[in-house]
Amino acid sequence: MDVVVIGQIVRDLAVRVDEVPGPGSAAPVRERIEVLGGKGANQAVALAQLGCRPALVGVVGDDRHADEVLARAVEDGIDTTPVVRRSGTRTGLIIDVVDGDGRWRYLQDLPDGVLLTIADVEAAAPAFDAADAVVVQLQQPLPAVCEAADRGRRAGATVVLDGAPPDPGARSDLLARCDVLRADDSEAALWAGAEVGAEIGAASDALRVARALLVRGPWMVVLGAGSEGNVVVWPDGEAVIPLGDADVVDTTGGGDAFTAGIVAALHEGPETAARRGSAAAALTVGHTGGRPRLSREEVAQRARP
Repeated sequence: MDVVVIGQIVRDLAVRVDEVPGPGSAAPVRERIEVLGGKGANQAVALAQLGCRPALVGVVGDDRHADEVLARAVEDGIDTTPVVRRSGTRTGLIIDVVDGDGRWRYLQDLPDGVLLTIADVEAAAPAFDAADAVVVQLQQPLPAVCEAADRGRRAGATVVLDGAPPDPGARSDLLARCDVLRADDSEAALWAGAEVGAEIGAASDALRVARALLVRGPWMVVLGAGSEGNVVVWPDGEAVIPLGDADVVDTTGGGDAFTAGIVAALHEGPETAARRGSAAAALTVGHTGGRPRLSREEVAQRARP
């Protein structure tokens, strides 16, 4: 399965401490990890681990860190041909500080230059022509998001939107452009406020919101439902997917693995795809940092009802 992933590419530094120090104090780092990161790259890595052939469309700088993250992406089995190296821009950096209770704090250096433009997406046209699915993170600028979704639709690919756009006025247009929508708890609440004027407090609320979104364009909607897990709806059915059993160390990257698990299993049907996504997320939150460590066999085993 050929998948084009539209999204962020950064250098990801994750550190785990027992307790985040206050002003004027220090704390020892218990674990330190430096990896390829960002929502787009995390999803592309997960898709490769799950047997897909991902191509990554994103932006890095013209510094040595770009060389490092792109080399790692190639090692991970990702086609980096569509990645843009922006002259005069430094590669994005995210520092993930995780305390002993699994709570994270992000420090982000994301220059405007690492955001995608319409021209960047247009330059990746050959990747879209071969794609079976196009996965678009909605943290990118709306013009680039729409261009990517439109190119995916024209190519006959399944268009998957991940997240919620900050501009409420854009949501109807985006729904009409996508086949699959996936949103976590906070993003689901944004969709709820925009579409049905309600907050999500339980799986029953999430199912109602998902049904309202389904009639606006997508044929599958997956929304977070807090402690009850996630819900998935499609024209002929619905299901509540409980959270997988996991000793949570760091929730960073769990949502990215969830989306990748869904995409890699779309051919198995909506409920199975959602269960695979939940299993992939559970496997990812058990270690520090957002980089996934997945296999098709382990995800499939863990996803069984």
